[in-house]
Amino acid sequence: MSAHHELDHGHGHHDHHGHDEHPHVSMKGYLTGFILSVILTAIPFWLVMGKVIASPSATAMVILGFAAVQIVVHMVYFLHMNAKAEGGWSLLALLFTGVLVAIMLAGSLWVMYHLNHNMMPGMAPGTGHSMQGMHHM
Repeated sequence: MSAHHELDHGHGHHDHHGHDEHPHVSMKGYLTGFILSVILTAIPFWLVMGKVIASPSATAMVILGFAAVQIVVHMVYFLHMNAKAEGGWSLLALLFTGVLVAIMLAGSLWVMYHLNHNMMPGMAPGTGHSMQGMHHM
């Protein structure tokens, strides 16, 4: 075997496989992402510190919405995830991961709720039962 044959492996190609497309990275893109991140952090901070929304649960929902938007901003501007990156496979993997996490969280919450409800039926507030009556058994 010749030295040329060992380096080339006899296939005549260079292992590019169409992955030459890199996302266009610019200072403007990073600056846009940074400014959006600061805004999406400052608004929820102002909502909490200024007590703008009277209901704590409504404030929490608004903050969760801002958090979801900020996740998308980070993925687009800093991780450069879009439908074109790596032929769309990275976005597909992200969506699959999101579906799995949502199923696991929903299932865990469902199981914990029903375990609490079914295991301690007399302990709910307003039922009149308490732990004091348990020690006489």
